[in-house]
Amino acid sequence: MDGTPITARIADGVASIPQAEWDACAGAENPFLSHAFLSILERSESAGSPAGWQPVPVVIDGPDGAAAAVAPVYAKGHSQGEYVFDHAWADAWERSGRRYYPKLQVAVPFTPVPGPRLLVRPDMPQAYAAGLIAGIAALTDQNGLSSAHATFVAETQIPLFESAGWLIRQGTQFHWHNAGYADFDAFLGDLASRKRKAIRKERARAVEGLTIRHLTGSDITEAHWDIFWEFYQDTGSRKWGRPYLTRRFFSMLGEAMADKVLLILAERDGVPIAGALNLIGGEALYGRYWGCTEDVPFLHFELCYYQAIDAAIARGLSRVEAGAQGEHKLARGYVPVPTWSAHYIPDPGFRDAIAQWIAHEKMAVAHEQEYLGELAPFKKAAT
Repeated sequence: MDGTPITARIADGVASIPQAEWDACAGAENPFLSHAFLSILERSESAGSPAGWQPVPVVIDGPDGAAAAVAPVYAKGHSQGEYVFDHAWADAWERSGRRYYPKLQVAVPFTPVPGPRLLVRPDMPQAYAAGLIAGIAALTDQNGLSSAHATFVAETQIPLFESAGWLIRQGTQFHWHNAGYADFDAFLGDLASRKRKAIRKERARAVEGLTIRHLTGSDITEAHWDIFWEFYQDTGSRKWGRPYLTRRFFSMLGEAMADKVLLILAERDGVPIAGALNLIGGEALYGRYWGCTEDVPFLHFELCYYQAIDAAIARGLSRVEAGAQGEHKLARGYVPVPTWSAHYIPDPGFRDAIAQWIAHEKMAVAHEQEYLGELAPFKKAAT
């Protein structure tokens, strides 16, 4: 850089930024960071002020007047839909007589998918990433907010947040990794015999009497979205009390991103009884939502984990990311991997308390990951 100050601004939602400019910063690797996905969340009223996710993306304009760096930032009125839990922090702050909300969240709403949060155009100086962090911190300070949180941050960007004084927190997800497998049986060949037999039995029992269909692109119709909406509502009402996404979201997703969608359906006598929704990235298949109208043993594992592995192998993808939490994924060949978040706490006393809390949590997470790694179903040579 030539010493010219970097100026960040707040845009009125991702939808207000030209798609070509946003996507030039975000790249094409991760579909959840695309202008299409983030703007669909806004335009479908899934993410917006009424939902407690007010979009306030931070933008740095380049010398050419186009966006040179962007970050998906939201003013949050609660801690729902984040998957990195700070409820204890909020409770402690509120008990001290202060307001924890609103806070800032640097994230993809309702989406626990790791990825970059500081999106810089490749032809622009990488110092713009630090400029985004400074802009987010300034937005927090100038508005007297309690905190800012960047969640599910790509590990490569964590040093940038750490250098800026943000607190770093670690979590765990379970991902399946493709070791160049020719097919599902080749993957099973890397597992211990007992685990291999158990998976084969699960798969056979799950699909008995059912037909499994993979749909993408123009094969997905509004009728399919109607059916999947029923599945999603059932799961959402049990997990969160009410679904995060609106019905309109799914139609808009099909209209704008059908080629990135993989919908896996289980049918009985031609009638869908369960489904899993995935998004296709440049290197990964991302499992997001599942639901059913009939309870079939092991069908959740079949649609969300095993069929996803089949699809990733067929597409030559390097991994399957099947969402947050779920130690039950371990026995199905999904191994523990670290996830990262960064937290800006302006108040010195509150920051010290949170830092101590994170230090204790870090030790527990490290022990848990070591223990879980030992439980992986792979042959010792394969691991």
